[in-house]
Amino acid sequence: MPSERPLIIGHRGAPGYLPEHSRSSYARAIAAGVDAVEPDVVPTRDGVLVVRHENEIGSTTDVATRPQFADRRRTAVVDGERLDGWFTEDFTWAELQTLRCRERIPELRPGSAAHDDEDPVLRLRDVLDLARAGGVGVVLEIKHAAFFARAGFDMAALVETELRDAGWGDDPALVIESFEPLVLQRLRERGIRVPLVQLLEAEGAPWDLRERDGSRAASYASMLTPKGLDALARDVDGISPDKRLILAPDRFGRARGPAEFVGHAHQRGLRVFTWTCRPENRFLLPAFRGPGGPAAFGEYEREWAVLREAALDGVFVDHPDLGVAFFAE
Repeated sequence: MPSERPLIIGHRGAPGYLPEHSRSSYARAIAAGVDAVEPDVVPTRDGVLVVRHENEIGSTTDVATRPQFADRRRTAVVDGERLDGWFTEDFTWAELQTLRCRERIPELRPGSAAHDDEDPVLRLRDVLDLARAGGVGVVLEIKHAAFFARAGFDMAALVETELRDAGWGDDPALVIESFEPLVLQRLRERGIRVPLVQLLEAEGAPWDLRERDGSRAASYASMLTPKGLDALARDVDGISPDKRLILAPDRFGRARGPAEFVGHAHQRGLRVFTWTCRPENRFLLPAFRGPGGPAAFGEYEREWAVLREAALDGVFVDHPDLGVAFFAE
């Protein structure tokens, strides 16, 4: 059921100000007063879980400047998308430790890009330790589990082992989420009892279900119907849809929300999170954009007010100070 105010989650730390998934970014989020931080995890060649938004790291580290790794560049198809670059599964943890974090969208966030190459890549264990020392929770996202399974990595086993070794296996301050329902099911089968959350895109279907079920795969949209929510309530503890699904924009880009499925989910005991609250015009619905171009802040508080009206259980924010100021009122 909804709480009095949503859990405020530093999405990859504080990427509105500092390169995502860096130590500095997480520290800033914790200092701003978030309730939890969100690391995305992918594996190294030797099975260490590192925090990166994707396993392709050409745009978020300085790997392209390292001549000793030039021969690691390759092309891979990850969940149907053809990518050219460098991939975490081709590096050992010792090698990745030598890389430094960079801003993923420097044209939009030049202030963050000014801090490129200052922080090393982190492991999941590093973020868990930072969160515990800072007194905040962790919302852990497992990335591309089906893709990694084909490459020989059991993400459920790796996550379970890491969490238990770090003392987080049954911690009430931990939530685990994924766009792929099968890895969440495997975690439950392995005895992980923390809340599990199904991430939901605005369109399409989970990649692991596509691989298993083909054209019969359940779409994200079908998961938000009453029947779909009934099924989810048997397997997970919450859902986390793209904010556009909650805002339910009309053809003019105006929010009609909050969407009806939020109430239906709460009736079934499911927590409802959403991603991602960002103030820049590029990320706002058209009706809430202002002057100054894509990087300028628009009328984000008006958009966020619709999300607040939905009585959500959690919101992911890129600018933790703004998120805390707005949603913790």
